[in-house]
Amino acid sequence: MTTTSTHRLRHAAAAAGAGFVLVSAFQALLAAGVPLGRAAFGGASAELPGTLRIASGVATAFWLVAAAVVLRRGGYRVRWIPERIAKVGTWALVGLLTAGMLMNLASPSPWERFGWAPIIAVLAALCLTTARGQRQTAH
Repeated sequence: MTTTSTHRLRHAAAAAGAGFVLVSAFQALLAAGVPLGRAAFGGASAELPGTLRIASGVATAFWLVAAAVVLRRGGYRVRWIPERIAKVGTWALVGLLTAGMLMNLASPSPWERFGWAPIIAVLAALCLTTARGQRQTAH
């Protein structure tokens, strides 16, 4: 792998990881009851009901693990994520994010259609760039 492609891979992984941390923070705010529900779960209500707050709590942890997976795949030192899990997991994120983007585009919520759909599309592209990269040694 050339130095340029290594840098591109690492930058894509870092950007995706940062994006996942931001998505996780948003989910944490929803779980805490902050009235941002118009931008999530179809936008039916400003403050999420209890079951959706629990789902946001689970999503908070999920997106933090996603950040670790993509960072590991990008060659960053995340020792608790095995390389094989990082490789398969990053490809799984590409699929999940693509499906999520389509769901956001179909949402009745303008926040999801015009806000989250493009953000998720960028995260999917960053994960695709990272997933296509060669296996990296952790630095």
